[in-house]
Amino acid sequence: MDKDNRTNDSLVIGRNAVIELLKSDREVENVLVAKGEREGSINRILALCKEKRIVVKTVDRKKLDFLAPGGNHQGVAANVPAHEYSTVDDILAVAEEKGEPPFVIICDEIEDSHNLGAIIRTAEACGVHGIIIPKRRNVGLNYIVAKTSCGALEYMPVARVTNLAATIDQLKKKNIWVYAADMDGQRWDKTDFSGGVALVVGSEGNGVGRLVKEKCDITVSLPMMGRVNSLNASVAAGVLMYEIARQRLN
Repeated sequence: MDKDNRTNDSLVIGRNAVIELLKSDREVENVLVAKGEREGSINRILALCKEKRIVVKTVDRKKLDFLAPGGNHQGVAANVPAHEYSTVDDILAVAEEKGEPPFVIICDEIEDSHNLGAIIRTAEACGVHGIIIPKRRNVGLNYIVAKTSCGALEYMPVARVTNLAATIDQLKKKNIWVYAADMDGQRWDKTDFSGGVALVVGSEGNGVGRLVKEKCDITVSLPMMGRVNSLNASVAAGVLMYEIARQRLN
């Protein structure tokens, strides 16, 4: 693909370039279409997205101008992964190869790229075997995520799944206990994290979704002693990951 149709490693711009991308076998995170653009080849792009079940987001043209400074985006851009995705089985295989009980992080509707990148970076340092994210309502492996991870993404398997609740059921069948990081749970430092662990981290605004939380075995929380009643998602995840790592080292 022509370099002029790329603004970084994970953004393809221009109608023809996006069409060729959609016709290929390469995975696409989502397609951004400027408000009001519904004529000509845009309709073909929308049809291809529908056929391949790719999320289409309508955005202000100014956002595309910002994402593709100086580029001729023609009202459309496509986000592609900055790194190849793994599978849940790949993640479990990593743990088996190391002879360790699985240690997995599940991200539920984390939409901030910097948060996901920071979580990946801390997870790699804590010995996490892999991260699971949903296909919808969660940021994917874009350029910002890769950059924020400071290289950790190269060593951290990330699986993207259609249904988090079904994936949790799959993990439970592997004797993995699932912990939701949320308010009103038991104290993180009084929780036994031995054995296989899957830690679910939700968004700052909504926390862990109701359906996902109902699938979890235990809810754990961090004490809030100040006036602000929430922590940045990556900070909360980092504290909990290191507690799990500490217990696994003992």
